[in-house]
Amino acid sequence: MLFDSTLRKELARGFGATLVVILTIVITMMLIRVLGQAASGSVAPADVVLLMGYTVLSHLPTILALSLFISIVVTLGRMYRDSEMAIWFSSGVALTRFIAPVLRVSWPVQLVVAILVLVVWPWGNRSTNELRERYEQRSDLSRVTPGVFQTSRDGRSVFFIDKRSDEAMNARGVFVLSNGQRDESLTSARSAHLESIGNDRFLVLDSGQRNQLDRNSGERTLASFARYHVLVGERQVQSASTRAPKTIPTIDLLLDPSARNQGELVWRLGLLFGAVNLVLLAIGLAAINPRRATNWNLLFSLLGFVVYYNLINLSQAWVSGGRMALGPALAVVHGGALVLALSLMWWRDHAAVWRLFRVVHRTRAAS
Repeated sequence: MLFDSTLRKELARGFGATLVVILTIVITMMLIRVLGQAASGSVAPADVVLLMGYTVLSHLPTILALSLFISIVVTLGRMYRDSEMAIWFSSGVALTRFIAPVLRVSWPVQLVVAILVLVVWPWGNRSTNELRERYEQRSDLSRVTPGVFQTSRDGRSVFFIDKRSDEAMNARGVFVLSNGQRDESLTSARSAHLESIGNDRFLVLDSGQRNQLDRNSGERTLASFARYHVLVGERQVQSASTRAPKTIPTIDLLLDPSARNQGELVWRLGLLFGAVNLVLLAIGLAAINPRRATNWNLLFSLLGFVVYYNLINLSQAWVSGGRMALGPALAVVHGGALVLALSLMWWRDHAAVWRLFRVVHRTRAAS
């Protein structure tokens, strides 16, 4: 009882501290990335906080698994370093005895990871894609901020407006610089608004003039107009679930077992199985020599974490490409990791016996 309660409390404290540190680092990196995308015009500035929230939610399963893995390695490593593990081993407590209390601490985290991977992950990706595509498919005029030059989606036009009314599709003091294959034009208008004609969208400029330069002949043309129509060509935002497997709900992946959908399903189940296997691997990888004040075990453990998650991504590519079925891919990667974790713990438990056997064998050979 004392063994279980002491270990669970220390693991819980270590997990909380590790999660705060890793989450702070990830949020900072995501904030810098999303702000860069907003500055480049890829996302709407008003959606920065919402987009960052969706991005953090999509990375949260990996963050939780890594935090739990590091906390187990660090906690057990500290017990090895302070010779607490030697006391437990001498009391008849095997390393496999640590599995039960560690799983009691980790099962709520595993449950949260399962919910995030199977439910929140596709919803977050779908919402993120819809935010990005809705902003990308807005008219060039509606994306322009007053007083700021804005490039169109095709890169051939530069827009500038002086003021914008309360309605997002109306503007005043509009300047448009367009570069075509054969000509270059500068259009200015007192005001502009959007109109829908049939299935097309037009930017209507009122009371302005157009200065056009023919690059082949060098001829300049200046024309004034009361109303000028420019085809914008907007299209409706399509559902993101029809494009990327990562935006499809898990139940739909099961109902439509295509190669791409099964590859996505392998990745989602891989994160769930990987979080469980990492708990077992951490127990075996935490062993260190108490006479050496080093943290090489943590370095090797992090290397193993990276290799394991790269194998999960590789298994997704195998299944998506049709080179392997879903069942064998899960069995090879995660079954192999489970066998490795159990073998490592068995070897740790019997290492002292093997060392004693080698010493006795050498003594008999020398005599």
